[in-house]
Amino acid sequence: MILGIDTSLGTALAVVEADGVVRSTASNPNPLGHAEVIGELLQRVLADAEFGPVGATTAAAPVTVTHVAAGMGPGPFTGLRVGIAAAKAFALARGIPVVPVASHDAVALEVLLADAMSGEDTPRFAVVTDARRREFACSVYDDLDDDGLPVRVTGPVLVPRDDIDARLAEWGARRHDAAAVPAQLLALVAARAIAAGRQVAASEPLYLRVPDVSVPAPRKKVGT
Repeated sequence: MILGIDTSLGTALAVVEADGVVRSTASNPNPLGHAEVIGELLQRVLADAEFGPVGATTAAAPVTVTHVAAGMGPGPFTGLRVGIAAAKAFALARGIPVVPVASHDAVALEVLLADAMSGEDTPRFAVVTDARRREFACSVYDDLDDDGLPVRVTGPVLVPRDDIDARLAEWGARRHDAAAVPAQLLALVAARAIAAGRQVAASEPLYLRVPDVSVPAPRKKVGT
């Protein structure tokens, strides 16, 4: 049982069984209020998971979370660290591992699974998210690999908004804009990575850019 947490765009959480059955989801689209809502969403998603798969009418067995999938971005410094901190705190309290997942991989898996279910071939595509400051964050993907995981061939990288069409043409990728990261797909990426014995993302966050803060310089000594 995997708890997925992502705050790279809005705030999204889900509890998913290892085979991909979604037990519960909870989200808030506000890209600025992560710290204010994540505690309530966490309580809700864990409580709802007790009732079994989404759409079920009967209660299920109690939820025992075994892993936490943490969305590592790309995302802004302030928002992204809220979700990562929550994932690490939950995992530390339960004594379970954190599985880092690139947030764009969750969107890519959603695209690939949707095409597979409709019987369509998926051409190379780019997951594009708003990075603010007139920039986009982009990751380019091909098909699924043998472990059922998205194959990321480029990115994530920052691209100026005025250059996005030219860069997509250069990569030979169609554009897929994402306004949210599905936490249930984030957890599914983690589940498939665990089953394959692979690490699919680094443990360091993929911040869009360095924080707009700096450590204060030491105060100058004043002579007497």
